[in-house]
Amino acid sequence: MSGMFSMTDVTVCYDNVEAVRNVSLSIEEGQIVTVIGPNGAGKTTLLMAAIGLLASRGRLLFQGNDIGRMSVEDRVERRLCLVPEKRELFSDMSVADNLLLGSYSLRDRSGVQKTLDEVYDRFPRLKERQRQAAGTLSGGERQMLALGRALMAKPKLLMLDEPSLGLAPLIVREIFRTIASLRDLGVSILLVEQNARAALETADYGYVLETGEVVQSGPAKDLIHDPRLITAYLGGH
Repeated sequence: MSGMFSMTDVTVCYDNVEAVRNVSLSIEEGQIVTVIGPNGAGKTTLLMAAIGLLASRGRLLFQGNDIGRMSVEDRVERRLCLVPEKRELFSDMSVADNLLLGSYSLRDRSGVQKTLDEVYDRFPRLKERQRQAAGTLSGGERQMLALGRALMAKPKLLMLDEPSLGLAPLIVREIFRTIASLRDLGVSILLVEQNARAALETADYGYVLETGEVVQSGPAKDLIHDPRLITAYLGGH
């Protein structure tokens, strides 16, 4: 498969059990691609393999380079970035310090303050709370902080694992509006999400993962009207 980022026939095993089997997908520059499916389908496993936290078989290409044997650090330096489901913030550190940690992989430090200002413009509440400890933020604010910290790394590929998890519906809408707006930065996004409707409404293209295999894919605008998906994932009948 071609694209800015692609996986071809990727398989990931846990103790000789295949959690993901022969998965292929691709993402173009500035595109939002979502992977939906039930719990236990292998969605998070796919992201962990993409960032290098889990070993995998198959081919991983990023901007034409094979990254399959690269370390996590090397992938991050190439500007792949993962926002994990649990957000992994430093609770005792301030909002500002958490954000600045996101830029640690950048060799050129000259633009860090400018990027920080841009993150504050995108998330005004983080600017208001910049001196506040991250552990005192609300769930929605913590998700904004996790996204903001990722943006500090100036990612080319941003991978999001369940960004709406545990958030109130109003905050979920705000988070997805923010994700959609990242197209303006030219960031490519691989979005794993339980809220299939919100994911498909935001994405350009989608893949459906069930028991570790891609069972369906297509433009998001088509998948959201697919009768099988409406019944299985979109709350329809």
